[in-house]
Amino acid sequence: MFNAMLILIVFLFVILFSSLKVLREYERAVIFQLGKFWMVKGPGLIIVIPIIQQMVRIDLRTRVLDVPPQDVISRDNVSMKVNAVVYYRVLQPDKAIIQVERYEMATSQLAQTTLRSVLGQHDLDEMLAERGKLNDDIQRILDEQTEAWGIKVSNVELKHIDLNENMVRAIAKQAEAERIRRAKIIDAEGEQQAAEKLAEAAEILSRRPQAMQLRYLSALQNIAGEKASTIVFPVPIDLIQSFTGGKAPTER
Repeated sequence: MFNAMLILIVFLFVILFSSLKVLREYERAVIFQLGKFWMVKGPGLIIVIPIIQQMVRIDLRTRVLDVPPQDVISRDNVSMKVNAVVYYRVLQPDKAIIQVERYEMATSQLAQTTLRSVLGQHDLDEMLAERGKLNDDIQRILDEQTEAWGIKVSNVELKHIDLNENMVRAIAKQAEAERIRRAKIIDAEGEQQAAEKLAEAAEILSRRPQAMQLRYLSALQNIAGEKASTIVFPVPIDLIQSFTGGKAPTER
């Protein structure tokens, strides 16, 4: 009799010990009772009745999903490989278990198909220049579709866009041609602005003969400063008239 009581106490102790579960702060337990969803428990110490209740442990921390390289054909028929990284977390543990089988795999597959679908609607230049906008579009679509699973997609980042060597060389030539075009435009704009300023200066000098004479003397002074040799230059008659009050000099 004593042995039977001892065995019963040990059995009850084992049952009680096995029913105690400790959940960390970032964990939750989805409890099923006789196969039906009962409640979500945690964190801390919880009791799960053996046989009657079953527990599924869920991690609520943000997860990093590395999307493998996908073959993408852009709208302008450029073939490339694109990979990305997706950040998501479980907000509703019960939906993540009940509404979808293996939510990690489902999120990964959905991210791959969404990546190909979204990038296929854009040209290569848009992918290279508007990567932030593409990230936002993919994140929004993923978040809308995973909401029914109790999952929140917080961020999507395109990591690499790999092109073949021929396309890389073509892009390099295009970029070089674009730089040359811009340089020519800048030179032409500079010449145009210089011509406009020279025309304005000529108009001002034509209205003031004295200013023209002073400009002439300034140019001669610059020439004399650069050369140490003697300079012989003609003196215009209107220059002399500007200093004699408009009267030409008379011979003696």
